[in-house]
Amino acid sequence: MPEGLGLSRSRLQALIEQGAVARADGAPVTDPRLRMEPGAEMVLTLPPALPATAAAEPIPLVVVFEDADLIVIDKPAGLVVHPAPGAREGTLVNALLHHCGPSLSGIGGALRPGIVHRIDKDTSGLLVAAKNDAAHQALAAQFAAHRLERRYLAVVRGAPDPADPRLAGLAGVSWEPGGVLRIEGRIGRHPGDRKRMAVLSAGGKPAVTRARVLERFGPKGAPSASLVECWLETGRTHQIRVHLTFAGHPLIGDSVYGRRGGSGPLADFPRQALHAATLGFLHPRSGEAMRFDAPPPEDFATLLAKLRAGAS
Repeated sequence: MPEGLGLSRSRLQALIEQGAVARADGAPVTDPRLRMEPGAEMVLTLPPALPATAAAEPIPLVVVFEDADLIVIDKPAGLVVHPAPGAREGTLVNALLHHCGPSLSGIGGALRPGIVHRIDKDTSGLLVAAKNDAAHQALAAQFAAHRLERRYLAVVRGAPDPADPRLAGLAGVSWEPGGVLRIEGRIGRHPGDRKRMAVLSAGGKPAVTRARVLERFGPKGAPSASLVECWLETGRTHQIRVHLTFAGHPLIGDSVYGRRGGSGPLADFPRQALHAATLGFLHPRSGEAMRFDAPPPEDFATLLAKLRAGAS
């Protein structure tokens, strides 16, 4: 495979099954499990990118950075990243197709042109999209190798504490220097609810989240909430939300993994209090290290102001 092509293992498997790989003599290879002899040559023929099926829509975007290869967006909460059942229009993809035009990468698939990674609909913050296939492949390779910097701000119930005996006895939970909580737990579909993810004792995919308390709110010794910085070693679906719930500190406003109750800002916040605040990666063409920061949006900042004022 050409160096830097950046195709994932699953993408290569799909290409093999679709007949895009052949031996040097032209004989097709359709079994992804085929063992290769040393020195054997294979020919990979990449199919042309499918045209995007989503329609371009003039949806306003907050563009943090843009050049010929990529675009970094500060996504508002409530904006779906790519079309899916129940959300065929009004997505970030629709907005990008209007903003970037026909140059938008198609390697992500007809419904996900340019999309390298995603953040949840009700999570705000930074996201990078590719504007051509080479950039898409290079960025995807960085994501697959976990070479990107992704830091999030979250407001959670309570405050993780090394002195908490429950955390001390929880499998996969440990503390690192500097008060950093490390959560390692395999994430997969919840066995009783396929719409949710869960930490599994077997199956699922490996996942590691680190978190550090930045600020505590409420009574000393028994905080009602805290502002937590999280950073990812892996990038699984709902990873921060699932891991922090597993640790006993669900995100404020998380209707899927959290809990409702009480009064004031902890009960009234209408979405999960999660913001993708920092994104860092190497530019796919120049190799230059790039790092972007986005302050929390107004609703998140208002929640913090209320908590600092003593409301809970």
